[in-house]
Amino acid sequence: MDHWASAMEQHWGIQAELRQLDGEYDLNFLAETPEGTGYVVKAMRPDCEDWLVDMQIRTLDHISAADADLPCPRVIPARSGQKMLRLEDAHGNARLVWVIERLAGKCYAEAAPKTDALIAQVGQILARTTVSLQDFDHPHLARDFKWDLMQADWVNGALDCLEDGARRALIADIGDQFTALKPALAKLPQQAIHNDANDYNILVNGGAGTGIEPKISGLIDFGDMCRAPRICDLAIAAAYVVLDHPKPEAALTALVSGYHAENPLSAPELDLLWPLLRMRLAVSVVNSTLMATENPHDPYVTISQAPAWRFLEGHDLNGDLMAARLRAACGLPVVEGADRVMAWLDEARGSFAPLMGQDLTDVPMGSLSVEKSLWPQNPFDMPLAEAARVGEEFNTEDQIWLGYYHEPRLIYTAPAFRNGPWKASDRRTVHLAVDGFAPAGTTLHAPLEGEVWVVENRDSHLDYGGVIILRHKTPEGDPFYTLYGHLDPEVVTRLQPGDPITKGEAFCRLGTAEENGGWAPHVHFQLALSCDGIETDWPGVGSPDDMYLWRALCPNPAALLNLPDDKTCYRPTDKSTVLEKRRAHFGGNLSLTYSDPVMLVRGWKHHLFDEWGRPYLDAYNNVPHVGHAHPRIQAVAADQLRRMNSNTRYLHPAQTAFADKVLSKLPDHFEVCFFVNSGTEANELALRLARAHTGAKGMVTPDHGYHGNTTGAIDLSAYKFNKPGGVGQADWVELVEVADDYRGSFRRDDPDRAQKFADLVDPAIATLNSKGHGIAGFIAETFPSVGGQIIPPKGYLPAVYEKIRAAGGVCIADEVQTGLGRLGEYYFGFEHQGALPDIVVMGKPIGNGHPLGVLVTTKAIAESFDNGIEFFSTFGGSTLSCRIGKEVLDIVDDEGLQENARARGAELISGLRALERKYACVGDVRGVGLFLGLELIHADGSEATEICSYVKNRMRDHRILIGSEGPKDNILKIRPPLTIEAEDVEMLVSVLDEVLAEINPAE
Repeated sequence: MDHWASAMEQHWGIQAELRQLDGEYDLNFLAETPEGTGYVVKAMRPDCEDWLVDMQIRTLDHISAADADLPCPRVIPARSGQKMLRLEDAHGNARLVWVIERLAGKCYAEAAPKTDALIAQVGQILARTTVSLQDFDHPHLARDFKWDLMQADWVNGALDCLEDGARRALIADIGDQFTALKPALAKLPQQAIHNDANDYNILVNGGAGTGIEPKISGLIDFGDMCRAPRICDLAIAAAYVVLDHPKPEAALTALVSGYHAENPLSAPELDLLWPLLRMRLAVSVVNSTLMATENPHDPYVTISQAPAWRFLEGHDLNGDLMAARLRAACGLPVVEGADRVMAWLDEARGSFAPLMGQDLTDVPMGSLSVEKSLWPQNPFDMPLAEAARVGEEFNTEDQIWLGYYHEPRLIYTAPAFRNGPWKASDRRTVHLAVDGFAPAGTTLHAPLEGEVWVVENRDSHLDYGGVIILRHKTPEGDPFYTLYGHLDPEVVTRLQPGDPITKGEAFCRLGTAEENGGWAPHVHFQLALSCDGIETDWPGVGSPDDMYLWRALCPNPAALLNLPDDKTCYRPTDKSTVLEKRRAHFGGNLSLTYSDPVMLVRGWKHHLFDEWGRPYLDAYNNVPHVGHAHPRIQAVAADQLRRMNSNTRYLHPAQTAFADKVLSKLPDHFEVCFFVNSGTEANELALRLARAHTGAKGMVTPDHGYHGNTTGAIDLSAYKFNKPGGVGQADWVELVEVADDYRGSFRRDDPDRAQKFADLVDPAIATLNSKGHGIAGFIAETFPSVGGQIIPPKGYLPAVYEKIRAAGGVCIADEVQTGLGRLGEYYFGFEHQGALPDIVVMGKPIGNGHPLGVLVTTKAIAESFDNGIEFFSTFGGSTLSCRIGKEVLDIVDDEGLQENARARGAELISGLRALERKYACVGDVRGVGLFLGLELIHADGSEATEICSYVKNRMRDHRILIGSEGPKDNILKIRPPLTIEAEDVEMLVSVLDEVLAEINPAE
């Protein structure tokens, strides 16, 4: 190392410390000056020919002149002005030595996460590099070279090195496909290409946990340059981008889209990309196998063999469909002639025979969308009895109605529609056909002549039943296809592939629910511009994230129905429009969660759905205590609204029934209930009761607490009044330190910490008394939530309550976040503490989304408040609210949700503590039941606010909703509806593990 440092100082005039880098053949050193400037010193292998270095230097100089902003290294000339020197190494061997600038960043292989946006940048940088090299030439670009994809068929003669027969056959098949495409490849223009944009030759700056958006910061190592079609360059990059990517099709699409935006590709080029990608990986695994026999202890030669095999053996994706996908992503016809077919269909619109025997112009449309429909009740399980009734609200006697194309629906609940192991995994929801609903037995007529391509009875649960695919041709001879599903399966006895069908011919009829896969009688009418890649098993529903492909391959068939496209094409509410209007008409301090806000239109239990039907695991919202859209809550609300909804000035049995249910869950000294509309109102009322009972004004409360948004509640909420722009601390309020035994003044190794935290109340009491306010009471979230999901040490609250009562005050337990069984072992948080409050406040979860708050107290305190001034809340204690509140409490009991909170909470804590042991950035895991927090920290133990934000947003990317809290917003907050299941816990922990690994490699 000293040898090369001396050489650098002598010949380049640069003093630097050198560190050796990995390399297959050459010596590479990272050189850093005392000022922090970085260089890479490249000492080539002793037998390296001058032309190889000369070609790279000329290339980098050419790129610098052609596109100065491209992140490719600049060559640093020696003092002599030369850009390469022949110097001796420490052993006396002559080596060509040259120096380039160091580019910031780490290898793409080590970057995380590899988002679509980052992958698109790879494509953009590679495309710009290719453009800059269009007019570059060098006599040695054409050479005998194993890494030149044009020469990749050398692999066919080396298959014997693969001992595994299945692997040998796989590579042989890839080689045969490559041989077949070589003539098409040879027809493409050739130019200088980088030829080795692998994941160690691409640099990334920023990324996970840095607070900096990841950006491609370098393309390096031009030593494998050659002359070839530009698609070879893209295929090589693609071969590495897809490795170990959970969604290789999406990754490949992002790469190609990025490239195409800078350097437009042709359809013939795109058709070659997938087989060339596979061939590059075939070359890689064969070469590494050969090299491993020569150098069995050198890890560099096998660095990508394992992921390459995983991809080749695990992703036998359809090449035709991949070509269509890439064409669609680039805005090109998905198959040759697709644009001509669509033009002809549009021109012939109005001339086709009526599919259902009548003009459909005035036939009504019915929406089954996630946004406008309630089908099915359970979006994860639709029984046959429900499927047979789908859309019944649109039925009229003997009248046809149509279902939309491009409509996101939740009725597709079978596992086949899910792409992943979890309920919140990717799901196919978007309808790719127009439905025609009509009575069973309705005859269908061929819109135009064709021949039977497929006729089958697919009788699986919620499949097609009878199905026909017809093949058609335009007058110019371009083929296209139409599919008719949910037919009477008798058709398989009458028709067979190849049978001609004439225009207007009555060729099939609608099946009953018993015959057509279980659905309400209708025809699924779908158009496809090609069967290549989908063959006979067309997807009738697509993923919302793949609609660029499916809308191109299976476009709107409205023309064949003699209808305008706008009539049959569904358009979900546009999220960006809603966001724009919200910003225009809502207050700026009404916040949205996540950097990319999510628009949610439906829920079920502990899952939510966006406007495209994408499912999200809700591990954050504690308002739907017994689950979103609970059928019993629906029924009670609808029943009461059909009757009446009045207030507490009139008697109604629902009021006393609700009060009895609430009081049955509390210690015997609680006898009086006040019903209001929210936890805020209940806390405001608690303040009034405390003052009425004690005659004092002063209140003690923990720092960074939150009790609501009214004036009085904000005065008790340091989380609000101490924020920038807040009103500041009121004279009658004294704050005490939160009993946080992880970060507070007294830690978990102190057995007396509970008493020491409680003793902090004494000076607060003294201060209030000295000001003449006296002590009205103490109010605290039993487990501080916005304070950071804090679980105070046991014994803290009883000690505080004793001091407050001795000073003449009352003790208020704010149980909005912790009550009603959420804690599993305890129905209320004060039970965990062994404390007995004087007032208990309950809020949003008790209404499960309906505005409802409850305050319970002793008869003595209630009597003090009964001072002749009426207390009345118009909607507090309404008949509707009382019935809903009681139903929520009944459901917690009837469905064992408190026990579920205990069991699932234990599983969550166990999984999260495993992550705490695995990742240094997890400082603490705390919680009881389904009230949980993870404190994220830096290496020095300080609060990792930006990491917490990153994790929260990345979990949203994975469709898991969690929150963040704490004074420094560095605590992940997990508090799902009590319905969460073991599968969901497993998903949450698994995905969180994956996200934390992006920031903090496992210890």
